[in-house]
Amino acid sequence: MITTGTLRLLEFDKLLNLISGNANSDISRKEVLNIRPLKSRAAIEMWFGLISEIMRISHCGDSLRLEAFEDLTSLLSRVRPNDAVLEPRELSAFIPVMRIASEMSAQIREREDSPLLNEITAQMTGFPHIRKALERSFDGEGNMRDEASPELADIRKKIRSMRSRIQKRLGEMMRDENLSVFIQADFVTERSGRWVIPVRMDSKGQVPGVVHDVSRTGETAFIEPLSIIGLSNELENLVADERSEEIRILKRICSKIRDVTDGIREEFMHIVHIDVLNSVAGFSGVLKMETPQLNDDRTINLSGARHPLLMHESLRKNGYEKVVPLDVRLGGDNSVMVITGSNAGGKTVAIKTIGLLIVMALSGMPLPASSSSSLPFVGSILIDIGDEQSIENNLSTFSAHVSNIAEILKMADSDALVLIDELGTGTDPDEGAALSCIILEELKKSGALVFATTHLAAIKGFVHKTEAMINAAMEFDLKTLSPLYRLRVGEPGQSHALEIAERYGLPESMIASARKMLGGVRVGLDNLIADLNEKRLHYENEIREVRRLKQEVAEKESRLTLMLAEADKKYKEVTAKAHKDALEIVYETRRQMHALIDELKRKEKSDRKEVLKKVQETVEALSEKATEYQNDREVCAGLSDIKEGDVVFVRPLGYDASVVKVIRNQNRLRVRAGSVEIEVPAADISPKRGLVLSVEKRDRKDEGMDDSVQSELNIVGLRVEEAMSRLEPFLNHASLAGLSELKIIHGIGSGILSNAVREHLKGHPLIKKFRGGIPSEGGSGVTIVTLA
Repeated sequence: MITTGTLRLLEFDKLLNLISGNANSDISRKEVLNIRPLKSRAAIEMWFGLISEIMRISHCGDSLRLEAFEDLTSLLSRVRPNDAVLEPRELSAFIPVMRIASEMSAQIREREDSPLLNEITAQMTGFPHIRKALERSFDGEGNMRDEASPELADIRKKIRSMRSRIQKRLGEMMRDENLSVFIQADFVTERSGRWVIPVRMDSKGQVPGVVHDVSRTGETAFIEPLSIIGLSNELENLVADERSEEIRILKRICSKIRDVTDGIREEFMHIVHIDVLNSVAGFSGVLKMETPQLNDDRTINLSGARHPLLMHESLRKNGYEKVVPLDVRLGGDNSVMVITGSNAGGKTVAIKTIGLLIVMALSGMPLPASSSSSLPFVGSILIDIGDEQSIENNLSTFSAHVSNIAEILKMADSDALVLIDELGTGTDPDEGAALSCIILEELKKSGALVFATTHLAAIKGFVHKTEAMINAAMEFDLKTLSPLYRLRVGEPGQSHALEIAERYGLPESMIASARKMLGGVRVGLDNLIADLNEKRLHYENEIREVRRLKQEVAEKESRLTLMLAEADKKYKEVTAKAHKDALEIVYETRRQMHALIDELKRKEKSDRKEVLKKVQETVEALSEKATEYQNDREVCAGLSDIKEGDVVFVRPLGYDASVVKVIRNQNRLRVRAGSVEIEVPAADISPKRGLVLSVEKRDRKDEGMDDSVQSELNIVGLRVEEAMSRLEPFLNHASLAGLSELKIIHGIGSGILSNAVREHLKGHPLIKKFRGGIPSEGGSGVTIVTLA
């Protein structure tokens, strides 16, 4: 169990008081102050989930639609009896609650990331028919509106008219020359619900009417003139009618509320519950708290933990949070941790932080710690913190400590967390240390998780050599002789009492005498611990430097990656431009080739060689220029690596060819493709592609026909760009060879390839005409071309 006294010692009540400041009603504030550790893990995880959903909504800039509201519990009890009537101001208190229920339910229903909140609010309606009646009947201050009913509106209209008539009549009387001399003051007022005028006491008999009141000085009589008594009576009747109608309206609304009292109470309690959760979420958001994990392996693992009250105070004073974080792990192989260090070094704060954060987690609250923090579900927290003497029981400080620890030993078990501050103090150090070691041993046997603080050196040694126990120290800056408030696990700390005493003015001779009295062994131990601390700090600085260098390398790698990406982008842009320029060269050269072919056809056979030479020169110029813009960067090995008999791809031919001769001094090759043997520059070759030129025997048109040139081109399955790159050389070679009719096999497919082929053939200077194939030729899957 976790007692109220334990919660007070851990200052949980102070934390709840801060959180309650976020509540929207007095009942919510009371509920916040009554928050206690929950009884089951399922309940804790439910609170974790609900608060996380509220914080997520807030982070999205859409806080829960809560507003200030009053406690309805007593009003709901009072309205239960038949014919019970609440006052207008009391009924108006229902309006904010019903509005919250309606708007918050709609708000959460729209979100897919709040299933737990939606489960609570899904059935909340806000009773719109009652809310509408209330809003129509009452204003924000609890006054009944004229619109509450048509009858009330009509009565109040008549009342206003009657009052106006009375005031007008009284005003006329006060201005009457015959009466004005008796008037004490120039105003009209009410006394006992009747309209009166102030008349001098010595002249009251001069104004016919009824005296309803006399001033405190006795000099003024407030008289209702006889001439308005009839009007005043009519006004009183109207006021009575007004009150009767108001009561009728109140009864009608109370009756509606009475019919659904249980439903309103249920929705109201849901709102209070959500307001409590929202208060915790709001406080958690300010301190940037995180939801911890719950574990089953009895391990306390806190990372970046801070005391919430210290954080809040730091934010209030400084505008920012500067509390030193606490990292601690206990459980598994070690179940007892003893924390040592100087006075005011933070030992007590450390164990209070651990205890308070566990209480917060058990209460379903986020923690001021990393989300990687993990805590067990403990059944009890047993504490001995503070050095107050028990006056009423006539106990000294030591006796009070021993009494508390005796109770702790009785109750400690594997479900307990034990926190003991200043173990072994208040008595002889040697005896206190011996007793403390036995207490720690017994607590270890109980299976409880134990945190204890002490100054006694003997306890440090006992912990160091005892299994399942571990030392820890609060760090201390020897140069400035000031605490650093950081917990160092795995090594004992020093009290530094002599150093602190020296700093604060004790004579050096006294400090030296104290060191001598302390003994060489103790001084040697302290010096050893100091040396270990110094070395540890050195290694930590080295590790930080390595991490810094690692971070620099990572940043440089990131920048290099960005630079490479930018270079690749620029390369692609340049390549694209080069490809475009190469295409323009190809189109221009194609036009020149067509012109040369036309000229060839017009020449006599004897002059054709000269034209063919021009064609060859044009082809070579094109090859050299296209090489500059080679997009795919395909390169063949140098001429030194090529030998006769090798197979290479010849780009001008569009086929693989075998090397017949290597002309190294001219950087050229003689190659053979089928029966064709040509000489090409080395720049026009690339690795072989498996495209072999087949030889077909055809009838010759004349002696200029070449048997190595095909009359049929198969481009089935190729992309349009690749097909066009093969089609143009095919037409050129066929025309040069003197063929008259060609067949282009493109297949049927979706028609894209056949359309591209025929579009290319339209207007081509080498083409006389073309047509689709007949069934025996291949049908629509081929195009038959007649050359010019």
